[in-house]
Amino acid sequence: MTKSVDEKKRQALLQATSVLSLLGVAGAAIPFISSMLPSAAAVDAGRPIRVDLSSMQPGEQKTVIWRGQPVWIIYRTAADIKRLADLGYKNILLDPNSKMPQQPSYAKNNYRSRKPEFFICFGVCTHLGCTPTYRPEVASINQDWPGGFFCSCHGSKFDLSGHVFRGMPAPSNLEVPPYKFVADNIVLIGLD
Repeated sequence: MTKSVDEKKRQALLQATSVLSLLGVAGAAIPFISSMLPSAAAVDAGRPIRVDLSSMQPGEQKTVIWRGQPVWIIYRTAADIKRLADLGYKNILLDPNSKMPQQPSYAKNNYRSRKPEFFICFGVCTHLGCTPTYRPEVASINQDWPGGFFCSCHGSKFDLSGHVFRGMPAPSNLEVPPYKFVADNIVLIGLD
């Protein structure tokens, strides 16, 4: 005895099963895919930050955090700027023209900045990630010290523009983050 098969019912059941299977796969994939997206805190940490520099005085250092890293803002004195313009010690710098690729185009000058009076860089040594100290005083480390940054972890020395001296463990200049001035004394760190 043969039973007849209702093809219309079979097609309807196959289509319903296919649709439900696709919905199940999509339902399982959504949490998986959303777990790979950055959290709200990570998105906030990567956003550009606005810093008001109007309260800073020449010679002062300000530290802000962007993307979980310290960013230094140095308000250089007129004497600092004159020393950097002279650059009588340029021959002892590893990369005096900032030709290494981690530098933005506006960091390829003696001041390594958009404005000579403000130097902005990551406060992280390019050797092993230690935090150098800001030592602007001339001869404060040795007789030839022109002022700058000293990393006491392994002895790397940088001038007031973050240029690394030859023979130091640090392989490159201090890194300059992307930034732009949106007003005379307002800087936006995180955007060029």
